Amino acid sequence: MSSSLSDMKRIFDLQQQHQWNMKASSADERKTLLSQLRDAVKAHGDEIIEAVKKDTRKPEMEVGITEVGNVVANIDRNINNLDEWMRPLDVPSSLDPDDSAQILYEARGVCLILGPWNFPLGLVFGPLAAAVAAGNCCMVKLTDLCPATASVAGKIISEVFDEKEVALFEGEVDVATALLELPFNHIFFTGSTRVGKLVMAAAAKNLATVTLELGGKSPVIIDDGADVEKIAGDLAGAKQFNGGQACICPDYVFVKESQKETLVNTFREKVKENLYDEDGNIKKENIAQIVNPQNFARVKGLFEDAVAKGACVAVGGKLEEGDLTVHPTMLTDVTPDMAILQEEIFGPVLPVMTYDDLDEAIEYIERHDKPLALYVYSPDQNNIDRVLKRTSSGGVTVNGVFSHYLENNLPFGGVNGSGMGSYHGHFGFKAFSHERAVYRHN
Repeated sequence: MSSSLSDMKRIFDLQQQHQWNMKASSADERKTLLSQLRDAVKAHGDEIIEAVKKDTRKPEMEVGITEVGNVVANIDRNINNLDEWMRPLDVPSSLDPDDSAQILYEARGVCLILGPWNFPLGLVFGPLAAAVAAGNCCMVKLTDLCPATASVAGKIISEVFDEKEVALFEGEVDVATALLELPFNHIFFTGSTRVGKLVMAAAAKNLATVTLELGGKSPVIIDDGADVEKIAGDLAGAKQFNGGQACICPDYVFVKESQKETLVNTFREKVKENLYDEDGNIKKENIAQIVNPQNFARVKGLFEDAVAKGACVAVGGKLEEGDLTVHPTMLTDVTPDMAILQEEIFGPVLPVMTYDDLDEAIEYIERHDKPLALYVYSPDQNNIDRVLKRTSSGGVTVNGVFSHYLENNLPFGGVNGSGMGSYHGHFGFKAFSHERAVYRHN
């Protein structure tokens, strides 16, 4: 659709007027909209897959799972639980036992959803389903780095919703900037910490609430007695997934010196098993390219800076600029002065540091910004508890990767530099809802 300033203002005005009808809508009315959205995603599933592949060169199986299957499952979760989520919560009165008190979950109003490029449809339609379930009107902007996906998303939204309910805007950064000037009630942004600060500053002008799903450097701690071969397999798979371009991807590893050789060798074997043919050629259909030349140059710069400062290329190290492919890479002898330990990598490169005592790893994490995810592998519950008590992160998976994200009964989100607010399942409904206190005298 057109993304002119006049269209933005016209549709925003329509949604401001219509928000009260959406707020007053019943669970059945909202479930009807969600069912129509789910059915449209299914109907356009092949188009979604082809569009995301065109924009990102992701493996087809990954796209089918993250951009179609997970979206449908997320919408169904909202439909199946909406009656319970919308039900007022009775609380006892501490003033008079004959009176009553309730918490009502009401829509925030008109919301803006700004999506990222790494999962361009899934990380927009997930929040959108939560916003509709909560009774909001929404204006949506996908990243300009994925125009084919944005086009399909626009087709789906226009088939399902009237523009006074949900509208999608296409275009580049100037479109997002113009949208941020409008006085939304709530803004949901997924992306980098740098841009998240700009979004929060824009929201502050209108005192809009925000949900910021950002990133950060997510550490992995490998403790004594952990199954290093299993961990190496987990890390190889995590770094292959979307070419390492996921906000919860392991970003650096702490390992004991005695475990390092096994970690490196098994990581190498797993990467070879997952991605290379018998002639040693990478099967590029199984790993996403880096999204664009600018991000490739950024990852290449981090890699070259580390090597120049003494890092050892233990696995991989091949970067193909022609088609933006970075082979899964493990660096050892990494030191804190290297840029690769100061910036989020967002690519299939994994720095490894050794440590002698668990407190060394904990204190390093304490000194840095709070990450979105933290992974600790240990057979010792006391050591796991030490890590949990002494660090802070958006979420934690113990003896595995990604599971705290995949479990929809848990809130997903960051803390401070890695984000603000959370969503998934019931927590998504609550992110787009205001908890309104109602006290009734009898």
